[in-house]
Amino acid sequence: MNNRVVFTGGPGSGKTSVIEYLRQIGYASVPEVGRKVIQAQVESQGTALPWLDKAAFRDEMVLEEIDNYENFGGSEITLYDRSIIDSYGYSKLERIPISDLLLAKCGELIYCRKVFIFPPWEEIYEYDAERKQDFIEAIATYHEMVSAYIKFGYDLIEVPKVSVKERALFIISKI
Repeated sequence: MNNRVVFTGGPGSGKTSVIEYLRQIGYASVPEVGRKVIQAQVESQGTALPWLDKAAFRDEMVLEEIDNYENFGGSEITLYDRSIIDSYGYSKLERIPISDLLLAKCGELIYCRKVFIFPPWEEIYEYDAERKQDFIEAIATYHEMVSAYIKFGYDLIEVPKVSVKERALFIISKI
């Protein structure tokens, strides 16, 4: 079994909260690259930001996803807050041409075939410094992620809209 377990879905659907809960009980995890890129770009006054240059932002995320894949995971179960496939889905959502590197890496970087998808959940959705999308865009993102993961042959398991602990236990039961 491939031990790189991906959590995906639209923004603000609870992925990071569940990963944090699972991390606290002993699971290894890899943080979301989108937030990392945004924070680094803001700090350096760069322009690879989703509200300034979507293609450059995507390209930075791709490089970070490649780095995450090469440096994390292995024999133990490792939880990924998104994957390279999300960069493909983001490209489709934003109508950014798919680079040869992105397409190649979507085929080369293989994760566990069971991918946990978090559906849009308006009651828990929040804006923050890095998340500027509205809830309608969160729904659109969710649908693009479904399409992207199916395109690359992954099996999606929808995570129910229940408490963080119940979501974590659901995921543990499916790994």
